[in-house]
Amino acid sequence: MSCTFSPETIDAVIAFHGHTCPGLAIGIRAAELALKRFEKPSRDEELVAVTETDTCGVDGIQFLTGCTYGKGNLIHRDYGKSAFSFYDRTTGAGFRAVLDHGVGADLRQEMQELRANNEKTASETKRLKEVFAELKDVYMSLPLEELFSVSELPARPPRPAVILSSLACAECGEMTMESRTRQWTGKTLCIPCFERVEQKK
Repeated sequence: MSCTFSPETIDAVIAFHGHTCPGLAIGIRAAELALKRFEKPSRDEELVAVTETDTCGVDGIQFLTGCTYGKGNLIHRDYGKSAFSFYDRTTGAGFRAVLDHGVGADLRQEMQELRANNEKTASETKRLKEVFAELKDVYMSLPLEELFSVSELPARPPRPAVILSSLACAECGEMTMESRTRQWTGKTLCIPCFERVEQKK
């Protein structure tokens, strides 16, 4: 197995996520790439991860790198890509890793076809489990340089999280982070209330 994390660490990631799957394996390997480059997990906000997907692998990145939504150093950009950027705020260095979708392409195609069949036979259900396991093993066993295309990032890391004031929504009265409010006819509204009012036009 090419992955350098110990079996105990992998088991802990699986326990955190709830199951093992190809998507989690991608996140584990992306985290491995980041920790090889930056050497240690983030205790606070010095390491930043930007994920372009919201799939299973993000849990592996959170668990292994210490980058979390709550600390503001795990940023989700909803692009639907198996791409992950990592920055070290202490040095300004950063890179973006994109999964090579040629890796395991035949297995992924077979998996999609089997999942799309709502009337699977017992043998097809068994085969789907086998394909899941085979694809996960492919992702876990390949050298990182064969799994990801990596490019350096010249841009500076995203700024640290900023604590903003909260304002009361004029409609529901709930306190809302200032940056997430909207103005409507001179009133400060939270996003759900703004969307309800704005749709009445």
